[in-house]
Amino acid sequence: MRPLATGIATLLASTVASAGWAAPTVGGLLGDHAVVQRNQPVVVTGEAVPGEAVTVVLGGHSAQAQAARDGSFSVTLPALPAGGPYDLLVMAASGTTALHDLLVGDVFLCSGQSNMEMTVEHAQDAFGTIMGSTDAQLRLVTIDKATSVKPLDRLKQKPAWAAAGPKTTGGFSAACYYMVQDLRKTAKVPIGAIHSSWGGSQIAAWMGETAQRGAGRGAQADLLALYARDPAAASRAAGLAWESWWRDKTGDKPGQEPWQPEAALDWKPVPKIDFYENWGVPALETYLGMLWYQKTVTLTAAQARQMATIAIGAIDDADRTWINGKPVGGRGGWDARLYPVAPGTLHAGDNVITINVENAYSTGGMPGPADAMQLTLADGTSVPLSDGWRYALAKRVSGTTPRVPWDDITGAGTIYNAMIAPLGRTGMAGVAWYQGESDTAYPGYAGRLKAMIKEWRAQFGVPTLPFAVVSLPGFGKPAVTPSESGTAQVREDMRQVAETDGHTALAVAIDLGDPLDIHPGEKHEVGRRLARAMGSLAYGAPASASGPRVTQATHDANGGATVTFDGVTGALHARSAAQATAFELCGADAGSCRYATATVSGNRVTLAGDGRPATRVRYAWADFPVVNLVDDAGLPAGPFELPLR
Repeated sequence: MRPLATGIATLLASTVASAGWAAPTVGGLLGDHAVVQRNQPVVVTGEAVPGEAVTVVLGGHSAQAQAARDGSFSVTLPALPAGGPYDLLVMAASGTTALHDLLVGDVFLCSGQSNMEMTVEHAQDAFGTIMGSTDAQLRLVTIDKATSVKPLDRLKQKPAWAAAGPKTTGGFSAACYYMVQDLRKTAKVPIGAIHSSWGGSQIAAWMGETAQRGAGRGAQADLLALYARDPAAASRAAGLAWESWWRDKTGDKPGQEPWQPEAALDWKPVPKIDFYENWGVPALETYLGMLWYQKTVTLTAAQARQMATIAIGAIDDADRTWINGKPVGGRGGWDARLYPVAPGTLHAGDNVITINVENAYSTGGMPGPADAMQLTLADGTSVPLSDGWRYALAKRVSGTTPRVPWDDITGAGTIYNAMIAPLGRTGMAGVAWYQGESDTAYPGYAGRLKAMIKEWRAQFGVPTLPFAVVSLPGFGKPAVTPSESGTAQVREDMRQVAETDGHTALAVAIDLGDPLDIHPGEKHEVGRRLARAMGSLAYGAPASASGPRVTQATHDANGGATVTFDGVTGALHARSAAQATAFELCGADAGSCRYATATVSGNRVTLAGDGRPATRVRYAWADFPVVNLVDDAGLPAGPFELPLR
């Protein structure tokens, strides 16, 4: 039976219609069927008539505030123990708003990129999971994708909470669902799971201005602020920065760069507007890198005097576009490009359009559609750009091209501003983070992750808010020789953050990958490992948060090393082998790493010396390492690099 407050809500709501005023609205994620975090103050925000008094009632407690001049209000209620269901009432002279069927328990936020976004229905063992998922005290909510160049105080589209069940579970994040499902078994309180993720996103897009500056990205934050005030000025600045980056990387002199109209490259005709893998050119079938595209358009003097926009269709993954050697636009993402052409860019006669396209994963190029590619003039006429293109391979440069900070998924806080900032002071018990695949080419992930964690904790008002971070699974060609790996470096950055933070733990997934699929379907075990990490952090569970965790590597007298682990259940084992794989002894120089013979005993692994200098030890240092070191709980040892002591 619902509390008496429901009847009061009905009575007061009847006064709203007669008065003709709009009742208060509730912001954030609060809504019917929501879960409110237990044992933390409950912050309720919303909008009412400016200046009017607002009273909020929940669980036998009430608090008051006055709506500001813009109508916004914020009320803080005392912490509540687990329980419910409750109705929440927001009462004012303008009317009463009632939210029904609220539970008080633990709330977890799950965020990241596509491996967090993958739904239960697309993961392994989906059918049985979905059909058996009914749980009235497990509530799920997914935040719609949105971006903003400024922090928003409300979600662009307010989502609806729903209890877990066959009609709702299939479309929810698999890793998140399996985590909270497991936590429900031990916490024995209502749980709310908030899913807010975006496939392909870099961590920078999830960092607000404070985190950007904390991670040394103040210039990107400043450029985003300029874009919010003056998009044209910001675009010009970004174009000049890209050009400077290219000259620094290649040594090209000003006026001799490939975007100049007379650039003498090895131009070849573009066979068709499509992904370049579909051109039938063997050298491009698996090509990752940059291509230059160029096309000449002839205009009359009357046409060249007009304002114009250029549409070049979709780009995969990022572009930078010039006309007559002048930058007109560029950004990342896979959607269609439409750039304004500043006066003075076009001229009578031949106009040369040059586009640099960078592809870092899977298909790439300018897939069109061809009929959408055109130069549109202010008088309404347009010049088709669907054919006559040529292309040339770009010089190989280290790293990836600079991204503009207003990009959707690679920007400087664009996702944070629209998908995290509007959550305000929503109470949380912990955050699960599964991201990093899109950052493997960008050094400094540890600094960005630290800054993001600090900022989110400050926003949600919990300085020790637990973070469970998925250490990336393997993907790519299985390693046969030691080599450098951006993915391995991201895993190491994650490990270092977990080691130094005190309230962050890893869910190691190195053994759960697929060499042919960056989106491995085994999310059930990922969720269980996230639950184990979160259980230790949020509930003080005695089991090791992450399984076997390296603590030190020391020199042996024979020139080898001994590696010691903590958090081991029982003892370590080399699964299906007499020795552990993927251990490397390394010297100080690059390229000095070599595989080592590794013997397992108890919580230690002994590496045999080979007569060569060794100053550090690496384990599982590859995009896809073949690993077999586990403990009695079946949990794998996590990747690492440590200096020898």
